[in-house]
Amino acid sequence: MASVNKVILIGNLGADPEVRYTSNGQAVTELRMATSEQWTDKDGQRQERTEWHAVSVWGKTAELCGQHLAKGRQVYVEGRLESREYTDKEGVKRKVWEVRADKVTFLGGSKRDEERPSASDAVWMGQGPPKVADRVRSNPPFSKPSTPDDSDPIPF
Repeated sequence: MASVNKVILIGNLGADPEVRYTSNGQAVTELRMATSEQWTDKDGQRQERTEWHAVSVWGKTAELCGQHLAKGRQVYVEGRLESREYTDKEGVKRKVWEVRADKVTFLGGSKRDEERPSASDAVWMGQGPPKVADRVRSNPPFSKPSTPDDSDPIPF
């Protein structure tokens, strides 16, 4: 019988990513990620529960996470649940479960975006987003040059 081991999380980082390298030079980044759920209990009181997840990211994606993610950033993670055993400093055997990420998507702003206003901040400050005319090139690369002999009313 087939089985499925698939984890999908959307949440916020509770700490800056920790990037390390294995003895053969492969990057490994540890993410501490929080997901929250809210509900109203039977007494009408609003409740919230936060779950913390350990996420490991490997290879080039791990390096990118270390460069572009920071505490508080929202991320989407797809991967699988893995367990591993280790012996702690006191000699006690421990078992932990973590998500081994296959895909990480950065949501929200980047580290640089925190230093400058976003388009929505600009609207709030009364500047508004750039006008379409400001974003269009004066000479699009694939437009047909118009000539006086053109009788076609559509110039492209």
